[in-house]
Amino acid sequence: MLLGRMAWRAVAAGAAVTSLALASTAGPATAAVGTGTRLSKHDPVIPVSATARGRTRQPVTAYIVNYLSSTVTPIRTATNTAGTAIPVGENPVAIAITPNGKTAYVVNAHSGTVTPIDTRTNTAGTPIAVGRDPEAIAITPDGRTAYVVNTGADTVTPIRTATNTPGAPVPVGSIPQGIAISPNGKTAYVTNQLSDTVTPIRTATDTAGSPIPVGGLPSAIAITPNGKTVYVINHLSGTVTPIRTATNTPGRPIPTGKDPWAIAITPDGKTAYVANFESGTVTPIRTATNTAARPIPTGKNPWTIAITPDGKTAYVADRGSGAVIPVRTASNTLGRPIPTGKDPWAIAITPNGKTAYVANFDFYSGTVTPIRTAVNKAGTAIPVENGPQAIAITP
Repeated sequence: MLLGRMAWRAVAAGAAVTSLALASTAGPATAAVGTGTRLSKHDPVIPVSATARGRTRQPVTAYIVNYLSSTVTPIRTATNTAGTAIPVGENPVAIAITPNGKTAYVVNAHSGTVTPIDTRTNTAGTPIAVGRDPEAIAITPDGRTAYVVNTGADTVTPIRTATNTPGAPVPVGSIPQGIAISPNGKTAYVTNQLSDTVTPIRTATDTAGSPIPVGGLPSAIAITPNGKTVYVINHLSGTVTPIRTATNTPGRPIPTGKDPWAIAITPDGKTAYVANFESGTVTPIRTATNTAARPIPTGKNPWTIAITPDGKTAYVADRGSGAVIPVRTASNTLGRPIPTGKDPWAIAITPNGKTAYVANFDFYSGTVTPIRTAVNKAGTAIPVENGPQAIAITP
């Protein structure tokens, strides 16, 4: 099992490994992830839009993180046109947008910084110093604090968004990777890969609670919309651990396929979908009983998942076939695969649910494929810069 940048090197060499394709998977309290989210098997992203409380009216924009170019490309969703790329720090891996839509925060892995972008002008602000090797980010529902996971420092850095100043780092477990914030904003949950634990952080005081034991190599994490259950993917164990947030106690592990990678939960909270990279399947989990339904075959190497706001369709990016497979959630049946570009890495869906944007990772000519969800057809690929691998869309 490859960890951190070792996994990225394997990707560069063409090995079959996976991503913060953040398995996506932060819950609805997260402004985005990013899935995004990092060029490693430990960056499962499912970008998630936050509520539009207090946001100013401005064009809905998709922000594409270009890992190899160290830039972010804004795409106007009304016209599917790309704007001028915005320089950020070295090797950006994740992005989150505040609930009011005014600021996008970009995590720069090799710089150890976070770059704030003013979405009204698409200009980058002064980089914010965080810890070593930052990999993931989540923003509280009130938009006041962004939490940055520092994989190389075993810490989480809180950033006050009003001033863009970092607070004291919060110690967590070994090799932290994924993060999700409860819908009430009171707790941030952080997966620790080598500790096989999840650390709850009290956001009111920025203090860590007792680690919660889960399975082997936990990474992707998601929270139900009602905030009652955290679901944690355990890569090595081939399971998902449910955690009751009222007591922070883990439940019985739920078996999935081989190498579970990404997770997304339907808006009604009834089903969690888990992408199993090596099995070529997606496992639906009934959250009422924490039981797995029959696996759904979804190509060769399903990598990340995004679900439409109406909850009717889950879109699964399959890196092995260069396509996105739609899954009808009412019946858990497949639609026709939608061809995208080379190596589809991340997916985000517009707040109105009309378009899914797919980042196609490429070393030399990255693109983003827009998919019209009403007909499940791909539009013309939008050129961006090199190595697009995370997406967030303004609310």
